[in-house]
Amino acid sequence: MTMEWPPLPPIQTGLRGLCPQCGQGHLFDGFLTVKPKCEVCGLDYSFADPADGPAFFVICFTCVPAVAVACWIEVAYSPSIWVHLFTSLPLVLLACLLPLRPLKGWLINSQFFFKAEEGKIDRDYVRPTAPEPQIEHD
Repeated sequence: MTMEWPPLPPIQTGLRGLCPQCGQGHLFDGFLTVKPKCEVCGLDYSFADPADGPAFFVICFTCVPAVAVACWIEVAYSPSIWVHLFTSLPLVLLACLLPLRPLKGWLINSQFFFKAEEGKIDRDYVRPTAPEPQIEHD
């Protein structure tokens, strides 16, 4: 007997690293490694392929501002390397590492929710032609 699961919002389950189908099982085995399947509902996670999506979002939205702050500290105060070691380095590392797991979970859950899959070319598709324009004569 297969159980019916209601659709779950990917933002809620994904950010917490939960199964996109049941919302109870865990998605990850370790920091970023996706489990083979859900321990609660048995959903096969082989569909999960966020590719470089999490890294792209982290670079664009958290890493760039963190590096900008580090550059501002350098230009405004010209501190020694030790100041950067204890301020800028942890800031950049935390800005890069902390959002990776929630973003990967959100992207995987979104793939499941929206039934995303690899695109396929339909070779049998015939594009409809537009009808000939009607020209009125006076």
